[in-house]
Amino acid sequence: MPVKTTYRENISIALNSIGGNRLRTALTALIIAIGIMALVGILTAIGGITQQTNQAFAGLGANSFTIENRGADLNFGNGGHVKAYPAVTYQQGARFMETFKTPALVSINLMVSGTAVVEFGNKKTNPNTQLVGSNDNYLFTNGYKLAEGRNFSSSEMEHASNVIIMGDDLKKKLFKNVDPLGKSISVGSSGFKVIGVLAAKGSSMGGNGGDRICITPVLKAKQMDTVSNPSFTISVQATSPTTLDPTVDEAISTFRNIRDLRVTDQNNFEINRSDSIQKQLSKNLAVITLVGIVIGIITLTGAAIGLMNIMLVSVTERTREIGVRKAIGATPAIIRKQFLIEAIVICLIGGAAGIILGILIGNLIVLLTKGSFVIPWLAIISAFLVCGGIGLLSGFYPAKKASKLDPVEALRYE
Repeated sequence: MPVKTTYRENISIALNSIGGNRLRTALTALIIAIGIMALVGILTAIGGITQQTNQAFAGLGANSFTIENRGADLNFGNGGHVKAYPAVTYQQGARFMETFKTPALVSINLMVSGTAVVEFGNKKTNPNTQLVGSNDNYLFTNGYKLAEGRNFSSSEMEHASNVIIMGDDLKKKLFKNVDPLGKSISVGSSGFKVIGVLAAKGSSMGGNGGDRICITPVLKAKQMDTVSNPSFTISVQATSPTTLDPTVDEAISTFRNIRDLRVTDQNNFEINRSDSIQKQLSKNLAVITLVGIVIGIITLTGAAIGLMNIMLVSVTERTREIGVRKAIGATPAIIRKQFLIEAIVICLIGGAAGIILGILIGNLIVLLTKGSFVIPWLAIISAFLVCGGIGLLSGFYPAKKASKLDPVEALRYE
């Protein structure tokens, strides 16, 4: 009998057997589907979130870090905690710029507001614009590029001029078909002249907060800020990845001297590297992935045991059928293949359902965090391979048992 015909016959017999035991098959396939859904769903969600974080942190500025009076530990499960220290004053930031001799770009930044309203003529934005004060290095230390116009001049920074560089989102909302350069806008109660427009950047979690920003000279921001003792942020960009660690060490030493800390004193400021949060988040995501894989393995182990039990029951129920097939010339190898194919088909049905559900659930999580749709091809291929492996392992013993049945005894079976 030709090989292709044998496989076609075995597949046909397997499908007929599955159709004759729909409830039992459906329950087994459902258990397999749940295990595969857990694996594919978690891997899909992790893949989407990882893609978002990579895009977000790529825009923070390569080889950069900040010196702040607070820092956060990201830990899933306990929500993390915020560490707060005495404010970083403008004088301390200015002194750091003067005394820090390591080759690097340094900016002093002040967040005036995260809910500013920007107006031009009869148009205005929602109260969700960041107003930041800094110097001419801010664009470099925070990963921005100019699309139009220019950066701050030394005179503008020194005299706290009313000039501003705006984000791409603000240009689209306020200046449709109008050149914004040289135009006057209002941010809160203050008027500014637009001297530059940033290239589109985007931000974490799929939003565009990085494009809803206005940057003004830091001394102007200091005048506008209503907080009595505001804390400034010092941003530093090292010359290359290889010099980042020594640059961080030198910055810590310099700022400890500025804060008058003794050798035995702990740092009363926080160093936040552009890659540190990403690394910490990646560790947490790796733990979640591991938990998902363990849950999937446990579920699939239960499914494999259930499938083997079903196949053994099927062998017992079809003893006479096996005897008839052997009596008309079916070899033990053909019988073995028939039951193996049946087990694999059940697994693949459950696997296909689990993959579809996993992709939908995983992407629902990603979309809730405003990410983009992800198709985890590696997880899909792996899931199908796992299903095939489970089918082989679970069906091997029942198939072997069926192939060894004596045809005469099988025909007598009632």
